[in-house]
Amino acid sequence: MAKIRVETTINGEETEFLCNGQESLLEVLRDGLGMTGTKEGCTTGDCGACSVVVDGRLVPSCLVLAAETGGRTVDTIEGVADGQTLTPVQQQFLEHGALQCGICTPGFIVAAEKLLEKNPNPTEAEARYFLAGNLCRCTGYDKIIKAVLDAAAVMREGRA
Repeated sequence: MAKIRVETTINGEETEFLCNGQESLLEVLRDGLGMTGTKEGCTTGDCGACSVVVDGRLVPSCLVLAAETGGRTVDTIEGVADGQTLTPVQQQFLEHGALQCGICTPGFIVAAEKLLEKNPNPTEAEARYFLAGNLCRCTGYDKIIKAVLDAAAVMREGRA
């Protein structure tokens, strides 16, 4: 099968890769580009573990064909932090213990960052609704939601 050459921007860097027409963005990120921060959960778009942002839209990377990302912008968990400096969302996840096994964590963080970009002052109900596409089998959701709401407060107060 012939490979398709794809030029895209991933986490702000021009990137080029080869893929077959059936490979998902998740497969290319993890196996082709070595970006293993994005996790594979269900491969059916139901769990949110593989959440990335494509052209500003939160999507499950397991359902996006890698070839479709040509000319687009992709943001992954690897692009969230600024070097060694954690974002308020990442810091609050640590402070609240809002993770256990870690499979869902990157997807939750990417989704939470997108939520706070769109709505810097979400209510608990709004945060729960926005993050409903991300599933966690270990922690429950209270610590995750508290971390997101506290990150929003930190960002609003300019302590970030």
